Amino acid sequence: MILPGKTIGILGSGQLGRMLSFVAKRMGYRVVIFSPDRHTPAGQVSDQEIVADYQDVKALERFAKEVDVVTIEFENIAVEALNALAKHVPVHPSPQVLHISQNRLREKTFLAKAGLPVTPFKQVDDAKGLQDALETLGTPVVMKTAGFGYDGKGQAKVNSLEDAVNAYEQLGGGTVILESFINYQQEVSVIGSRNARGEYQDFGVIENEHKDHILDLSIAPSSLPETLQKEARDIARATLEALDVIGVMCVEFFYTSEGKLLINEVAPRPHNSGHLTIEGSPCSQFEQQLRAICTLPLGNSEIKRPTAMLNLLGDVWAKGEPDWESVLKLPETHLHLYGKAEARAKRKMGHITMLANSQEELAKKIQKLRHIL
Repeated sequence: MILPGKTIGILGSGQLGRMLSFVAKRMGYRVVIFSPDRHTPAGQVSDQEIVADYQDVKALERFAKEVDVVTIEFENIAVEALNALAKHVPVHPSPQVLHISQNRLREKTFLAKAGLPVTPFKQVDDAKGLQDALETLGTPVVMKTAGFGYDGKGQAKVNSLEDAVNAYEQLGGGTVILESFINYQQEVSVIGSRNARGEYQDFGVIENEHKDHILDLSIAPSSLPETLQKEARDIARATLEALDVIGVMCVEFFYTSEGKLLINEVAPRPHNSGHLTIEGSPCSQFEQQLRAICTLPLGNSEIKRPTAMLNLLGDVWAKGEPDWESVLKLPETHLHLYGKAEARAKRKMGHITMLANSQEELAKKIQKLRHIL
């Protein structure tokens, strides 16, 4: 166990690292951030901010000497950095988990071989392979770069071979993955946590709505039938166990028009859809991450009351500072801003969580918030 008083190292310095830092400081840990940037959302609230490139081996070794355990707050870090750190200090999730999850092709292949339900897919290595893949999958399909994509980046919907050729060129060629386009009723996620003892918890099923491929709204508990919720939670647990995840992982699903649950992707860290757990659960996803990587007992993750999270993108600031007074007049409404200096379109600047006594009350609160913003 890594007990309070020890030091948590975080690779990455965005809002997820910031929210983990808040929890770690509350529980008596020191926090050291490692990233190439200064005055970051996480760096603002940490004890120390080491500014260096993720490939800087000497800086990584200096970082390792300062901390007792290392975790990540985003996936776009070279696995070599984690391998270098793992020689000196425990790293959770492991470099192998990152290696698999930061590449869409490796991720889908691993999950399929583990017998977990994924969207049908094909690997394409060059333009010549497009036609064969389209004949196998049919159209429409979604073409995605194999690695380093999020919030809809690095992907395109394809309806014909001509579309596929154009999209392939726009994505830069090389190895891509084609996935069947899924007609879905709902997008849902399950955020699971697991420690080195094999103890497991999750927050149940969370329902998500996206706009322009960016998460807009998350609501829990889910309204899906109990049998489907159990199935999603069982699949999520099996995913974390197959990957041997220590820490927190989000498993995102499509609930298809045919009534099936298919894994869309996984993220080996706290997730945007789990921000509602900060006020909605006795133990938030960030505290659960801390507990898991420190081999502490996992906390109570039950979400008993209707809870929602509304993302705040830079677009909200287009006409000036939002009307926070009206927002904060709403009972059981909580504002979280990430300390980012510049509000840009589509940039995640913060979120609002809200609790209610019924789904109807929650829906009215969401509608009122949208009107205010």
